[in-house]
Amino acid sequence: MTADLFESVVDVLPSREAMAEGAVLLRGFARRVEAGLLAALRGIESQAPFRRMFTPGGHQMSVAMTNCGEAGWVTDRSGYRYDAADPESGRAWPAMPAAFCELAESAAREAGFAGFSPDACLINRYEPGARMSLHQDRDEKDFSAPIVSVSLGLPAIFLFGGAKRSDKPQRYRLEHGDVVVWGGPSRLFFHGVAPLAEGEHPALGPKRINLTFRKAR
Repeated sequence: MTADLFESVVDVLPSREAMAEGAVLLRGFARRVEAGLLAALRGIESQAPFRRMFTPGGHQMSVAMTNCGEAGWVTDRSGYRYDAADPESGRAWPAMPAAFCELAESAAREAGFAGFSPDACLINRYEPGARMSLHQDRDEKDFSAPIVSVSLGLPAIFLFGGAKRSDKPQRYRLEHGDVVVWGGPSRLFFHGVAPLAEGEHPALGPKRINLTFRKAR
């Protein structure tokens, strides 16, 4: 094996990093299927375009969002919730592509959560300066299922805290293809994303896409 070939193989092999009890960072786990993910993403966006939603307090989010699956996460003046229909079109959210389901299930299994079957995928688009403040994912009905979060495009600083908002978060630099899975004791840990830095990704340009898989119902 030549040095160049060895380096290319090593570059795509995923590695596992423990973050907390029940929380695992799978480095490069999604890179092997990135072509299928990006193709599926384009199809979803054509049916349910990204939009910047408003919080119940009237603040417009810096992150643009869309959804796929049986339910989609939405926010407006009436609150945070899951809805089977896209409020902008009145139609059902796009079906979750097989490539999405397979990745989410395999990542969850690798992290120790066999049997995970997501029914919702929140898709966040970050552009330079966009951020996500520390929060808990608690709009789902059953907290026994994990969260599976896939990073594509520009690198981002992921903030992973504890059970209390005041717990100091750890900082993880997430690269294209990294997958974070958390559940069990860390399912309701606070987490967020620091403001996205300027950059240009070969496949996605000046942005980051985050696929977040949940069992919402």
